Amino acid sequence: MIRRAASPFRVSALAMAAALGAGLAGVPAFAPAHAADAPAKDAVLAAYADIARASYGDSLTSARSLRDALAALVAEPSAATMQAARDAWLAARVPYQQTEAFRFGNAIVDDWEGKVNAWPLDEGLIDYVDGGGATDENPYAAVNVIANASFELSGETVDASAITPELLSETLQEADGIEANVATGYHAIEFLLWGQDLNGVEAGAGDRPWTDYAKGDDCTGGNCDRRGEYLLAAADLLVSDLEYIVAQWEETGEARTTLLDAPDAGITAILTGIGSLSYGEQAGERMKLGMMLNDPEEEHDCFSDNTHNSHYYDGMGMRNVYTGRYVGIDGTITEGPSVSELVAASDPEADAAMREALDRSMQALGDIKTAAEGGFSYDMMLARGSAEGEALIGGAVEALVAQTRAVERAVAALELEPIAIEGSDSLDNPNAVFQ
Repeated sequence: MIRRAASPFRVSALAMAAALGAGLAGVPAFAPAHAADAPAKDAVLAAYADIARASYGDSLTSARSLRDALAALVAEPSAATMQAARDAWLAARVPYQQTEAFRFGNAIVDDWEGKVNAWPLDEGLIDYVDGGGATDENPYAAVNVIANASFELSGETVDASAITPELLSETLQEADGIEANVATGYHAIEFLLWGQDLNGVEAGAGDRPWTDYAKGDDCTGGNCDRRGEYLLAAADLLVSDLEYIVAQWEETGEARTTLLDAPDAGITAILTGIGSLSYGEQAGERMKLGMMLNDPEEEHDCFSDNTHNSHYYDGMGMRNVYTGRYVGIDGTITEGPSVSELVAASDPEADAAMREALDRSMQALGDIKTAAEGGFSYDMMLARGSAEGEALIGGAVEALVAQTRAVERAVAALELEPIAIEGSDSLDNPNAVFQ
């Protein structure tokens, strides 16, 4: 069911992010559920699909706003249009990160997701960088397609005289099968707006000058016209890729119908998505690994220093999915029968444990967000010897691991087959991280 909040509102790019995430104070703890009649599984799955459609729909809306802001930057480069483009990118991340809970359990999402949110990336493939270059692992880490109208790839000469969506998606993305060759999606755009963050574990994001898009003699960094072409091609791809995934969750979309055709498998998919995002992806690859290596390059939004928000909204997305409720960017609430109600009907204590785990992880992620917004940025938290940073990140990792255990308990309560949860060496085999 979708209903309009009592006071619908329209928000600017900055207000959009603030409205959905003004710290944990705006996210109340859930009251414990009580045993009741179980909702029908197909009703739970339909509500889940509605939340997916609404979340991806908001991601598409904000990506279109981002594309407009990028077009304004390229047409009239200035400090103001650069800042507006950055603000639009930050706002676009708020709804998108909440969609990551649909990964891992839904094959259609897994097959598609790398086009829009692949990370980390060897940014030298795209544009100029400070230091770095080709490596044994990636000979294309210094291609710099913005500066070069042709280059060699797999023994063939590539004509890059025109920077088009097809060049980015069909030739550059994961070029030669190397995952670090990320040419599309949010993080390619992020790099083109902020540039490298060269501050290490000190405060500060990337600081690409707006003049990297300037006309004529005012151009810095060289090839400003091609940089603009790349930015707009990436924006067009982001929009078209999001249009595709929105369609998959429509009434006759394949993602929706796949779930509804096999209700038990659909419920398993929901819980697999929460468990794998909690454990291997967020607690492991995005948080514990960076803490172990003390490496700011392991930040998810490393160019913009927005990692604290990405982590927070990932947590919110998992909460949305379990409780069957999503608040949209314009105040629209999409809600319906939930997995929580399904679990509570079988085992109220398992549901209460899951809700408590979600509260704990949101509190821990909210603590990171609050600290970062107060000046203790995520890359500063990663510094070797930072007791405060280790406590913040480590506390969130522990909460997310505990949340995964609660997911497994919920699976058992529903008498489903055990789920396969994505792992991470940082959690499962820490010694391997340093080999």
